[in-house]
Amino acid sequence: MFRDGHIHTIYCPHGSKDSLNQYVERAIECGFTDITFTEHAPLPKNFIDPAPERDSAMDWIDLESYLKDVELAKKQYKSSIRIRTGLEVDFIEGFEQDTTNLLNEYGPHLDDSILSVHFLRHADRYYCVDFSEDEFRIIVERFGSVEEVYTSYYDTLLQSVEANLGAFKPDRIGHMTLVHKFQRMYPCHVSFDDRITAILQAVKKNRYSLDYNGAGTVKPLCLESYPPEHIARSARSLGIPLIYGSDAHAAAGIGQGFDKIDLILIEGSV
Repeated sequence: MFRDGHIHTIYCPHGSKDSLNQYVERAIECGFTDITFTEHAPLPKNFIDPAPERDSAMDWIDLESYLKDVELAKKQYKSSIRIRTGLEVDFIEGFEQDTTNLLNEYGPHLDDSILSVHFLRHADRYYCVDFSEDEFRIIVERFGSVEEVYTSYYDTLLQSVEANLGAFKPDRIGHMTLVHKFQRMYPCHVSFDDRITAILQAVKKNRYSLDYNGAGTVKPLCLESYPPEHIARSARSLGIPLIYGSDAHAAAGIGQGFDKIDLILIEGSV
């Protein structure tokens, strides 16, 4: 039994035009028996997307259609594969109540969900940490150093784990080392082991799981999973479940990085 717990759809503005059926057919072809569609949840209505293309998340107007389409896919493929309805929800510092309101309204319709950090706050502005290497360079300049960006990211990630977002808060933390996406161009020379340990302890305390995300393995400036194997091993040693996620934004991305992770680490979580 293999599960891909992190898949996007045609509703993602920075994704592909592949249909849900194409994603599902690809998952079946790859041998997955259980998948979750986790489209980027709409951002708070009074939050301005800081990504240069302002394409970070699904539009509010599309949310109901997305949920209906996933339900249709569930029925269509119920004899072939388990499909879960999910969202990837952004933790945005300062917008916790907006996120809680979203979850309170739509959480009852979800089977699964992920809580992720893509946006960092600095000097009353927000930045999208994973948009591009050029944007990351600007972020490093604004924050002062790569190390300061990493500090902000991991501090925000810990806040996300500890935040009270209500009864429908996602119980899986997305790509916990996403800040490593451009590490081969912008290496970090300071250890963040203490912060990572604190995050893992908080994940354990709250009985959450981790998104063991394969997307980084195919990013040329990263070439490792989120989190990398040594952190994944530390998580498993604490009893934290790891759920593989391709983070596919096109049908062809289903299963990406699956051959580069240690399946023993996700045993019991699939």
